[in-house]
Amino acid sequence: MSINSAMLAGVSGLTANSASLAAISQNIANVNTVGYKRSQADFQTVINSQSQGTGYSAGGVLATNRHFISQEGQLQRTNNATDLGIAGQGFFVVTERPENLQVTDARLFTRAGSFRVDNLGYLQNTAGLYLQGWLVDAEGNINADPSDLTRLRSINVGSVGGTAEPTTRAQLNANLRSSQPVSPEAADAALIPPGPNAYDPATNSMAMWNPETGDGVKPDFEMTIPVSDSKGGQRTIAIAFLKSDVPNQWYAEIRAIPASDVVTGAGLTNGQIRTGLVAFTQDGRLDVNAMQALGAQALFDDPETATLTFGASNAAAPGAGQINWAPGLGIDDQSISLNLNASAGGLTQYDSQSVVQAVLTNGTPFGNLTNIEIDESGFVTAIFDNGVTRRIAQVALATFPSTDNLRPTSGNAYRVSQASGTYNLKAPGTGGAGYIGASQLEASTVDLSTEFTGLITTQRAYSASSKIITTADEMLEELIRIKR
Repeated sequence: MSINSAMLAGVSGLTANSASLAAISQNIANVNTVGYKRSQADFQTVINSQSQGTGYSAGGVLATNRHFISQEGQLQRTNNATDLGIAGQGFFVVTERPENLQVTDARLFTRAGSFRVDNLGYLQNTAGLYLQGWLVDAEGNINADPSDLTRLRSINVGSVGGTAEPTTRAQLNANLRSSQPVSPEAADAALIPPGPNAYDPATNSMAMWNPETGDGVKPDFEMTIPVSDSKGGQRTIAIAFLKSDVPNQWYAEIRAIPASDVVTGAGLTNGQIRTGLVAFTQDGRLDVNAMQALGAQALFDDPETATLTFGASNAAAPGAGQINWAPGLGIDDQSISLNLNASAGGLTQYDSQSVVQAVLTNGTPFGNLTNIEIDESGFVTAIFDNGVTRRIAQVALATFPSTDNLRPTSGNAYRVSQASGTYNLKAPGTGGAGYIGASQLEASTVDLSTEFTGLITTQRAYSASSKIITTADEMLEELIRIKR
């Protein structure tokens, strides 16, 4: 009868409002949970099939829980460099274990980015889930696939060791005094035949100079260049100059200090790397055309592309005019580009004191890891105390066609559902995915004023539903009294 259906409708109202109270309670309990998305109970009517002439049968109400997963919370600043927030769409891809992942292992999705480095060096959030990303290979490249979760790996910042970078470039800013007197050795070298003490790069060179014994030729000026090898070891290269009797020309020798650092081929002695003439214009600048005209006699036949090439320690014996690093050093081959003709300086010859203004080189000695930084594009970068930075990985973000239909799971994470559609992996800031905010966390989307207002209305609705039951009970009691 209709009274019974009214009572059942009241029961459905109690059940529906209980579900609403549970959703509100969940929201209030998670008001400070990082990346939490509020939910609410949406009500829908239930209509029973009606039979004509038998009265009306109440159906009641049904509560369905709705998750506002696509709603974004505000990003709040923190003091931890590995705290990550997402400004825009997307979810971090996380797993329940960091290593030996199989295809069958669950991949979860979350916006709770409170990551810390665990005891194995992996980035793990407070729910125990491990951050996934694309790792950088040995050549600095990232092999990303928008549809293949198995390409992702747990990001490990604890396994990053020290690093060093070899020197590949050196810029020289120095001046040679144009009024430098010509030494007796240089004067003898100009005689035909050469004098007894004539400068000769093979038999009486600047590389042979020994101030204690007087052997060799004393340079008019010498400068040194610090060089880092492939292991971060520090090597020294010296460039010695001796003024020639030909105006605007200098003899030059480049050598290793100590000479035992290199193995030289025929034509080079005492650690020499390269020998030849350096020419200057009448206004004191490096004369590129004159050096090109000198050809093999020049220190570099083309100063614009001056390069020193060292063979590896384990390379075959060097040929004529070539050099290798000494076998005992055990280091890799190396090329160093010398900038002798910089627009802001370079090698000059003015009538001023011979002096080195600056020697600028790249390359660094061995350095230890000091910090980890993550930029808005999701690149995880290791910073070393020698100034070197190295990219380790890139954080991947997953987007979905229907975000609100993801299935919630413990740990403030979500799983793919049939209604949500499949994931699409993207680099932060591309294809509609949001940017990464380092040292930021996404706040909960819960608004306490809204939730407490919902508490009041839910309580009143629950009381009203209970009144339906008590009223129907009283009416049934009156019906039963008729027989008395």
